Amino acid sequence: MTMRTRHVLAVLATLVVVAAVGVYVLVQRIGDHLPQLLPPGRACVINTGDAPANVNSSGASAGAGTAVPLDAEQVANAATITAVGLRRGVPQRGLVVALATAWQESKLENLSGGDRDSIGLFQQRPSQGWGTPEQIADPRFAANAFYTALLKVKNWQKMRVTDAAQEVQRSAHPEAYEKWVDESEIMARALSGEATGAVACTVTEASSHGAEAAKTLGASVKLDWGDVRTADVTDLVGVALKVREQKTGWQYAHWMVAHAQDHGVKRVVFNDMEWTAKSGGWTRVTQRGGTAAQQVVAEVY
Repeated sequence: MTMRTRHVLAVLATLVVVAAVGVYVLVQRIGDHLPQLLPPGRACVINTGDAPANVNSSGASAGAGTAVPLDAEQVANAATITAVGLRRGVPQRGLVVALATAWQESKLENLSGGDRDSIGLFQQRPSQGWGTPEQIADPRFAANAFYTALLKVKNWQKMRVTDAAQEVQRSAHPEAYEKWVDESEIMARALSGEATGAVACTVTEASSHGAEAAKTLGASVKLDWGDVRTADVTDLVGVALKVREQKTGWQYAHWMVAHAQDHGVKRVVFNDMEWTAKSGGWTRVTQRGGTAAQQVVAEVY
């Protein structure tokens, strides 16, 4: 081998090493942001970071380590589970237990079947006294049944999430619920109104339109939240809810976004912030008339 050949090979080897190091650094940097990326099919993100939640065209969201990607069905079911608990006055720890349980049992999907005669979000069994198949298939009934059982557990608030869930579920895998605690705490914080502008979704196609969409949206709100105070809506078709405090307003606003796909919601406005189905995220706006902090407005297609 000539001196020139050895020199060329040495240069090539050096370039290979430099390239490898460059690729490694790039992968490491990308890896730092992987929790922010939405997997295929995930149209929503719940983000409790400092910036308003946003789902952009690349599928990224702000707030590394504080974001949970979900699809439209998952986020709607999570919102309903949380609303049912809040309506009953369940402490936030209970919301986390319920969400972690539904994550493990059904991935927050309202399943029509499961192990033996298990049904629904919590995979409750009619043969074990949870209700009829039709009742358990209703997310609101299932969530209520879960909370009723949880609140009967002595000292459940002092238990680990997985232990409290196991007291209700009697699963063959009692430790499985613990792996969903981080995601469930993020969801509970956002959906209970602790965080602002924290639920973002892109709506691919409105499933309903006009006055009928507004009617079904209003009915669904009352099923989840009970006797809420409504406000008159002018110059748009939709639903407006009166609120007395910011936290309650964000509970309703996040719920509206979470159910946007099912009810054809195209815009939600509250507290000088606006979510649109087109953008998928929240931006700051200035509202006229001083009503921005007193009502949540949801406009439908």
